[in-house]
Order: sequence, then C-alpha cells, then structure tokens
Amino acid sequence: MNADEGEQGELPRFVPDEPFPPYSYVTGRFPHPTRDPAGHSFGVAPLPCALPDPKHWRDSRPYLYGLDLFNHGYYWEAHEAWEGIWHALGRTGTAADFIKGLIKLAAAGVKVREGRPPGVQRHAKRAAELFRKTAGELTAGTDFYFGLSLSQLIATATAFSHGGLVLNAPSGEPVEIVFPFVLLPE
Repeated sequence: MNADEGEQGELPRFVPDEPFPPYSYVTGRFPHPTRDPAGHSFGVAPLPCALPDPKHWRDSRPYLYGLDLFNHGYYWEAHEAWEGIWHALGRTGTAADFIKGLIKLAAAGVKVREGRPPGVQRHAKRAAELFRKTAGELTAGTDFYFGLSLSQLIATATAFSHGGLVLNAPSGEPVEIVFPFVLLPE
C-alpha cells in the first residue's frame, strides 16, 4: 500500500489483458452494471472463482483484477470481483474475513463517490475490524497477507473510519480515484 502512487507515475496493472469497464458504477448516476440493459456488465455471467491461496495470491486473477479495479477507481466493480472470491472461500475463516475487509474498503470508495461520509466511515470501520481480526488469527509477527500489509490496511481504514484522512471530492466523472493510496502487494 503506497500513498499517492498515481502522482509518481502510471499505476501498475496486475491483469493488463483484462479491460476496464467504461464507467465505475455510482447509484443514480450510471446504469446498474448487471440489472440495467445499458449496464456495462448486463448479461455477462460471472466466471467461477477458484479457491485462492493467501500464500500464492499472485496466481489469483480475480484477486489481482480486484486490485486493478480498486486502484484505478472502480470501487463497485472491485467489490464485485472480491465478492466472488469471498463466496469461493465459503464466506468464513481468515482468508474470507480479509477479503471481506477489502470489500468493505471498496464499499467505502463507493460511498465517497456518492458523497455519503457516514457510509464511508461505517464501511471503513468494518474494514478495520476485519483486518484486525485477520491479523489476530495469523502467526505472531506476520504482517503481510495476500501480499498486503495488514498494519497499513488497519491504520488507513481506522483513519477513514474517524474521518481523519482527506478524501478526494467526487467530480462526477465516469471513473474517479478518490483514495489517496493504492493497494500494491509485495
């Protein structure tokens, strides 16, 4: 996780052969991606998601594509990509809690775009709780999970949950990066 990677240069892509949608969904501003015939994913069946291994996260295209989507301002779409993983994990356990934390962080991005600070804080608080729970279930001294620093995720989500970090104001563009950080696994 790095602060303002976008200002230093082009953001990396982890699945460069997977195209981005034409817009990032925001309620009331764009067609619902899957329910509206004009939606960017209408009629597209989600691909089955293989069970990801936290130690071999580089092999999980859905996880990596979720990172691409999140880092490039597609928060609703990142949420959807990670939700498939969460379901594949059975929605319980350490890995599922971690992925659910990412889902909540993406949901906070959606709430920023909707201009709903209480929603941002609520989702960020839940993300921090899930990242803390994940950290508590790992071997002592382990900070990285699925390639990401849990301590950084916890600190960032906690700060957003208290309204302690400045978010980029939504401008109404089809795609907007609203967080001052990117998720870069190591």
